Formats: sequence, C-alpha cells, structure tokens
Amino acid sequence: GICEIGRLDGILRPYQKQGVYWMRFLEKSGLSGLLADEMGLGKTLQTLAWLSLPRAAAGARRNGRNLPALIVCPTSLVRNWEAEAEKFVPELRTLVISGADRAENFGRIDDADLVITSYALVQRDFEAAYLEREFSAIVLDEAQHIKNRQTKSAQTVKMLRSATRLVLTGTPVENSVADVWSIFDFSMPGYLGFYDDFKAGYEEPIADGGSAAQAATERLKRKLAPFILRRLKKTVAKDLPDKIVKISYCPMSEDAEREYTAALASSRREAGGLIRSKGFAKSKFELLALLMKLRRIASRAKIEPFMEQLTSAVEGGHKILVFSQFVKTLAELKEKLTEAGIPFCYLDGSTKDRLGECNRFNRDPKIPVFLISLKAGGVGLTLTAADVVIHYNPWWNLAAENQATDRAHRIGQKKKVCVVKLISDDS
Repeated sequence: GICEIGRLDGILRPYQKQGVYWMRFLEKSGLSGLLADEMGLGKTLQTLAWLSLPRAAAGARRNGRNLPALIVCPTSLVRNWEAEAEKFVPELRTLVISGADRAENFGRIDDADLVITSYALVQRDFEAAYLEREFSAIVLDEAQHIKNRQTKSAQTVKMLRSATRLVLTGTPVENSVADVWSIFDFSMPGYLGFYDDFKAGYEEPIADGGSAAQAATERLKRKLAPFILRRLKKTVAKDLPDKIVKISYCPMSEDAEREYTAALASSRREAGGLIRSKGFAKSKFELLALLMKLRRIASRAKIEPFMEQLTSAVEGGHKILVFSQFVKTLAELKEKLTEAGIPFCYLDGSTKDRLGECNRFNRDPKIPVFLISLKAGGVGLTLTAADVVIHYNPWWNLAAENQATDRAHRIGQKKKVCVVKLISDDS
C-alpha cells in the first residue's frame, strides 16, 4: 500500500482503499483531484479516511499536526457530514459552522481538525472567517455547485487558501464542457488555461460536432483522466452488498423549527390531558393522530434536501423510486418535479392502471422517477428498473418499509440498490 489507512482499514472496501491511495498519491505529488464515484459508493467515507491521515503537502502541518481541513457542501448535507465524521473519525475534532449564532465559532476554527460548512455560508462568512486562514485541505461536495464559473459561490470558494484540494460529485462530469473548466479552475487553477482559450480549443469544437469534436474530446479526456476517479456500481459489484442503506439528515429551516416546536409543545399538553382523562389504552387513536400531525410538519423540512439529492441522482442516470406514506406529500413532490421539468410516474390508492404505470417506468429510460404511496405500492409490484429507493417518510413498521424497498430489490435483480432514508433533524 502507498499509505497506512490505520483504523478504517477494516471498514473500507477494496475499491475505497484504492480511492484513498489515489487521493494520497495526488496529494504527495502536489496535485488535486475529482472523486466522481457513483451515488452509494461511499465518497464521504473515502474522503474522511484520507483526511484522517497526517497531511503530505508542504505547509499543511503546523507544530506537528495538520492544519484544519474544510468541507464545503450543500446546506442539506452539513448534518450528514457531521454524522459520518462522528461515526468514522471520532478522533478528529469536528466543528460545524452553521446556524444563526455561528460567528461564535469562528475563533475555534484554528483548534479544529475538520470544519464543515455550506456554500451559502462560506459566501456570507468569507471575510470574517476565511479570508486570512490557510487550510490543510479543502473538500467541495456536490461539485455542480461550482460548475457555473460566474456564480458568487464558485468565485468565493476559489479564493479559499489550502495546501491541497478535492472535489466530489456523483454525476459524470462530461455532461458540460464549461462545467469541467470551472471545477478544474478550483481544484488545479491554471491547468486548463484561461477560459477564453479553453472555449476556443475545446468547448466550441466539441459543440460544433463532427471529426473536430471527436479529436477535441479525446484531447480533453487525456488531459483530465489522471485527475478524475469514477467507479460505477456495476464495475465494483463484487465488493458491494446487494443493498446500500444511507440515512440522510435534513435540517429544518428556522420557520419549520418554530412551527414544529410549537406543535410539539401543544401535542404534549393534549396527549397528557387525553391520558389523564381516558387512560392510555383508550387514547391510542387520538395519540396516533397527534403523532401523524407532527410527522407531516417535520416532513415539510425535507423538500429542499430531497430535491437536491433527487436532481443529483437523475443527473447521474439513476432510476429512482420515491415512497411516502402521505398522499398530500406526494402531491407536493409532483408539483416540485413538474416545476423542475423531471418526468415521473405516479401511483397511489386511487390509481386505476397500476400495471400500466409500472411498465411505463420499467420500460421508458426517459422517466427517471416513480412517486409511490407506501400503502398502495408496498406490495405486488416489480420495479427492477430502479437502482435507487428514497423513503421520504420512514415508516414505523420496518417490515412494511423493507417490503417497499424490495419492489426494486428482487431476486434476479442484477443491479445493486441504494436506499436513502430521509430524517428531519432534531424531530
């Protein structure tokens, strides 16, 4: 091995170790990379394993220890990074910079090993927290957030200072040539030249098509290949379990949190009164109704994180089943998908042609999403075209939830299935 991974050696799968070795090799060579493994292959774990090593780049250590590493991710993923860091690298001092009172933490950055914040906040806090600081490494998650070189987000992260850089994305980066320039302008500034030269040499010939396009594409691929690592589930299938389960924590907005806290307090009072007057056994239905009301309020916090993860999965070419127990929630998701121009199939208790909808989803590669009510679609359907299952509202009967997951994960299924469960944080 090129490096000693240490405690995580027994947890990492063979292809994940290769990923860590690759990052380490680039770092030791003074270079940076783009880890573009498909959704569900553990980019977060590989990154944390790499960040837990003593840094190899010049200027990345002070007084015998690493300078802090900075992770910048979408708002919806801040809590996930924190949870994964607690689980896999508890020895690292992790500092999360988010929330209204986050300025109190700016002074603690220098004592942390790992700092986690969002694209939106890096922009706002740049002068107060990041302008004068040097990091041992900067990791950008969901690279599509900097694909447009003209956005404030892209311009801000490019001003951050660090010894080494890593970019993560679950979607193929070849989708747009201009995006590639912006991503590499962060990870290896200058490597692809000035944008105008890049546009003339690669972007325009590729857009024009024909033999010139083919030659330009080949040239660009050769230039980028050493710095992009992308593995697909099908290529590492022997290292994977059949089902990869991931819990995704969704932060509530301040408004949602206020509404939820108020509803929780009034529900507690109401529940206490019910139990005192009728006893627990006779209050079960009313108590269930109170819990359902709280679940509905908590589930509203998930719309944005859900759309972010769904869009990323769609761009990555996945077919996705989305389960919710609330038909109202499914109606909201229908609206969001229609607004975003994402085609979908739909099934709830009132759907007449269940089989027709299933066949349409299984056979049409242009329909990436199937919205399904948990009760109506939990049994009797075979949807083996799907390789991602999202449980928008986890069900309290785990057997029913697993039964729904198994619509995609059937005997004879060749694909590995990634299961995502969305949980409202602090609910």
